[in-house]
Amino acid sequence: MRSVMTVSLDNKLKMRVEKFAKAHNLKRSEVVKTALQRYLNLEEFEELRSRLIPYAEKAGIFTDEDVYSKLK
Repeated sequence: MRSVMTVSLDNKLKMRVEKFAKAHNLKRSEVVKTALQRYLNLEEFEELRSRLIPYAEKAGIFTDEDVYSKLK
């Protein structure tokens, strides 16, 4: 089910959305929806990551290289 949400943007941001949408042959709503999905995904990822860091550090994992070495 879809619903409508009204969002206020300053003129500069609105113009950026419109310019991007036009350049990529997208509807403004598609640009805003995709941007919002990416933002929320990133925020959720960062939240999970921050909750898992203490467990990783206890396991001796501090870098990406540490993660990959554990997979081998």
